[in-house]
Amino acid sequence: MTNFALKVTRLGFSLLQSVSPRIAGKAAFRLFCVTPSTKPKGEKAKAAHAAGAEKLAGAERFTLRLTGGGRAHAYRLNGGALGRRPRYLVTHGWGSSGAYMGDLAETLAATGAEVIAVDFPGHGRAAGRVLHMGMAVKAIAAAERRFGAFDAAIGHSFGGAALMVAAAGMLPGVTAVLPEKLALIGSPSEMHWLFKDFGKMIGLGRSAQQVLETEVFRVTGRRLEEFDASRAADAIRRPVLIVHAEDDKEVNANHARRYAAASDHVRLYWANGFGHRRIVGARPVLDAITGFLAEGDADKAAEIIPLFDLPARRMSL
Repeated sequence: MTNFALKVTRLGFSLLQSVSPRIAGKAAFRLFCVTPSTKPKGEKAKAAHAAGAEKLAGAERFTLRLTGGGRAHAYRLNGGALGRRPRYLVTHGWGSSGAYMGDLAETLAATGAEVIAVDFPGHGRAAGRVLHMGMAVKAIAAAERRFGAFDAAIGHSFGGAALMVAAAGMLPGVTAVLPEKLALIGSPSEMHWLFKDFGKMIGLGRSAQQVLETEVFRVTGRRLEEFDASRAADAIRRPVLIVHAEDDKEVNANHARRYAAASDHVRLYWANGFGHRRIVGARPVLDAITGFLAEGDADKAAEIIPLFDLPARRMSL
């Protein structure tokens, strides 16, 4: 938000919660779920989007219908080939799209794998202007119904957290999507901090904040504190690669440390210097991920740090 828009929003919520904290909290949740414009802002974003879109220009395109309503979009590279090949799912972060994951999708496709890159509702080529974790998990489930089981799934930021929630079957009524391997790039390990920061930003009081967080249960069937992806990493008993930059200014590096401390199935790769966005196309990161996914070749992923080497780096949130 611009400073002016934020001031107006804070004033509006101040007045609204003075009348009804319940209405204010529900309105805050609706605002929280509104997706940003799909048009890239700034020259760097435009260039990155154009480059990614070019890499996906030859991909097949599909509409995915979500259980209970809503639609997502999917790109498929290397589809329809004869014979068995690995099938990988790629998910993007909030305010991003499959196009911004173009470098990763192209790199994975170059290994011969079938690659499915999803646009969540309200992002990329998918219709709508609303997204929450429940919808993202349903989009992942819809991708598996359409294309079949995935050998691995790779997600950035919000998309990585959604993959972990989907793998653990945390959403009531939605079948778990559990690939053989997962790689999460700059992904949060839990979401409570995000709701707290959002409520603080728009000036919610305690009562309205509680309503905001309760809305999560209403739309997903799970309380906000139950969406702890780091615990899910231990529950799924699958190899997980966590890629994070200690200079990430959007998702604190402590989230990566929480993942690493959660399970001996987790490997941690520090991609320092690439921040939160450039990390998805950084060559060392692409090499680490392809190495991790290669059968019997996980040890060749560049500088992956086993869990037993991490004690000095562990921190709690």
